[in-house]
Amino acid sequence: MALSKKAVHFGAGNIGRGFVGQFLHASGYEVVFADVDPDVVQALRRQSSYEVHEVSGQRGTATDHVTTVSGYRSVDNRLEVDDVVRELATADVVTTSVGPRILPSLAATIGRGLAERAADRPPVVIVACETAINASGTLAGFVRQVVDDDDAFSRAVFANCEIDRIVPEQSPGLDVTIESFAEWIIETGPFSGRAAAPEIAGVTWVDDLAPFIDRKLFTVNTAHATAAYYGWARGIGSVRDALAEPAVHAEVLAVLAETKALLVAKYGVDPDEQQAYIEKNLQRISNPHLPDTTGRVGRNPLSKLSRHERLVGPAAQLAERGLPADALVRAVRAALDFNVPDDVESRELQSLLRAGAGDELLTETLTGVFPGHPLFPALVAVIGDKVRSCRVAA
Repeated sequence: MALSKKAVHFGAGNIGRGFVGQFLHASGYEVVFADVDPDVVQALRRQSSYEVHEVSGQRGTATDHVTTVSGYRSVDNRLEVDDVVRELATADVVTTSVGPRILPSLAATIGRGLAERAADRPPVVIVACETAINASGTLAGFVRQVVDDDDAFSRAVFANCEIDRIVPEQSPGLDVTIESFAEWIIETGPFSGRAAAPEIAGVTWVDDLAPFIDRKLFTVNTAHATAAYYGWARGIGSVRDALAEPAVHAEVLAVLAETKALLVAKYGVDPDEQQAYIEKNLQRISNPHLPDTTGRVGRNPLSKLSRHERLVGPAAQLAERGLPADALVRAVRAALDFNVPDDVESRELQSLLRAGAGDELLTETLTGVFPGHPLFPALVAVIGDKVRSCRVAA
């Protein structure tokens, strides 16, 4: 029997299939995966279902629960754009998991879908499920640039969210191994007076998303990145093994102590509750059944070093409050050593460091922190140190 609700999801990778797609399927949506990888699109067409293997690591077994996802379709977002537009025009929900830097490329297609959407249909709910702050709002800005018609643009509700689920590197195929823990939190504000929030199993709806975004970004992502960069520099292949190294573990605890101080100061978070959250998440990223590599977790270092991201973001806010951020600045220095040739941002980062455009200018370029900010001198010092080491190596 045909499903009465439809969701279009951009990005049929492991997060798309194993997290967002799984949740939408469980909520009764027909999921239409839109992807630019023809192999993935064809695999989804050939295979009528795939399995999501959930792992907690708490029972001593590799898999705690298996969910079968079926009733989906797939379209090629590069070669079948007209088909994607038609799907968007009649979708109830649109979600993404393509990476923040890819969002601009979706704007034109989404804009066309809104233009072709019947005016009497309820607004489509668009949620960008990306590890970036205000991702849906950012996507809305890109779409607004290509949609001149106010009526067409009003046919969508863009709602920001926070997502948290660890998905390690996978074997080939559509099946996904993923941790059993999952958190998907969506803001309610954009729906006020415009549309009803969709029913999505497992989603938590909140009025103020900011504390949840910061808590996750500055705990889970900060810890993950710190362990990856220090571990990679020591030749350690897995994040779990990196955390088992006493020196790396100490640095991870140090950055989390600083981000904890920020969350307490900024939101009045209970210190004991945050400490429990820290310990829980250190267990998650150490899960022996979800081995993740330092190379995968550390990839896209330019994005991770940007102004509002997991290292510079909390460090800047701490400095503004007159609180120490020494461990976070050391983690920034560790990130500068990440040199993985098959990662585009890593190559770009190393190229910028070797070019040595001047320590202050390079600091502005890499971190978005400018002269006059209390964190600026510390960042200039570590970036300058890395530039000098590059010159010595050359």
